[in-house]
Amino acid sequence: MASLTFYGGVGEIGGNCILVEDRDARILLDFGVPFASRSRYYSPPYLSPRSINALLKLNLLPNIEGAYESDKMGRSIDAAVLTHAHMDHVGYIGFLKDSIPIYCGEAAATILNYLSEVTHPTIEFSVEGKKINRFRTGQRLKIGSVTLEPIHVDHSIPGAYGIIVYTSEGAVVYTGDLRRHGPLWRMTDDFVERVAACEPEVFICEATNMLGATVSSEEEVLNKLNTIVKESSGLIIADFSKTDVDRLRSFYTVAEKCGRTLTINLKQARLLWHLQKDPGIRLTDLGKVAVYRKRKKRYERWEQDVLNSMNCVDSEEVARRQRELILVSSFYDFEEFIDVEPEAGSCFILSASEPFNEEMEIDFERLSNWLNHLGLPHYHIHVSGHIMPTQLREVVKKVGAKKIYPIHTEHPHLFSKYVADVCEQTIPPEKGVKYSV
Repeated sequence: MASLTFYGGVGEIGGNCILVEDRDARILLDFGVPFASRSRYYSPPYLSPRSINALLKLNLLPNIEGAYESDKMGRSIDAAVLTHAHMDHVGYIGFLKDSIPIYCGEAAATILNYLSEVTHPTIEFSVEGKKINRFRTGQRLKIGSVTLEPIHVDHSIPGAYGIIVYTSEGAVVYTGDLRRHGPLWRMTDDFVERVAACEPEVFICEATNMLGATVSSEEEVLNKLNTIVKESSGLIIADFSKTDVDRLRSFYTVAEKCGRTLTINLKQARLLWHLQKDPGIRLTDLGKVAVYRKRKKRYERWEQDVLNSMNCVDSEEVARRQRELILVSSFYDFEEFIDVEPEAGSCFILSASEPFNEEMEIDFERLSNWLNHLGLPHYHIHVSGHIMPTQLREVVKKVGAKKIYPIHTEHPHLFSKYVADVCEQTIPPEKGVKYSV
């Protein structure tokens, strides 16, 4: 009998982890960090997890015997299949036994290797020793009695997929994270069309935006950015997720249109260096992008590679060329700008979610203090990486699954009422409970 057990993404945004069992196959769909639950006990970097045992006892890691490298039992999981490379979906794969194969999209695998390269090692995230297998839309994965079909979707990171899982009891569909208002919205439509055609028994769908959704698009973000940049007479400092390539492309377009140079940080530059090898991803012209050189006594090897291969600027040059640049920088690096002294007419643009989501954590009180000191008004221009409620309702109606499990949401019961007239049965899942397909 095929079954589903939800270990994460239940009643919270992120931490997705679903165990699919069928005859001779046990497969994990995603294995992410449950940021909201973790924040009840930890506040990285100063108070961070130090042992897998603590995470298990706090129920931040699912208690699956034989799944972890620290467990002396034999392997109990046949594979982990990842929908995309956001930490709330992939961040805990480092705990899994090295013998468990990991499957993800081509770009997602590239991003995982990149994150491992540019992030200081912690107990929570590592891909060292992992067997990462890459797939693209159109390929099928045969794991025991189960066949998986990944199909691309639009999200705020390259290489995002939804997954159709063909079990002995029928098709189970998992959306991962998706949207229909990004530049690649047609990919989400491709996924929905294919899902509807396979007549699934079960539809596991994200329902992030059930409260507070803002109707917008990346095109609107670009237009708003263009207005602000065109009207600003000083330095523009921007902050957004380093893996949001769509957003970087929007800032690049605006910078070029307004006669400025987009100046990115070392980590963003390294990501572009990795992704430019993927023919499926459209990137900016790296020759027209500059890199900000932070004041450091020692650079990592990958940082030195970036500095040697791209046009670089330092704080002194930023101070001289304030009206010519859009500088991408986290507020954690704001001390660098004490010496820059932004001119009157400068501003700060936050282009990520607030105050917290699975991609980014911002301390707004300290951010405000820095902005006041530097004389930078704050604009917030963003569009969600998640589907809007009305669009999600249409997807549910079109898919026509017999059972729907809403996850990656703080409001599963709200979702259930919202779609009650367009689906047969909605089941807000409980953590650790096994459900038959």
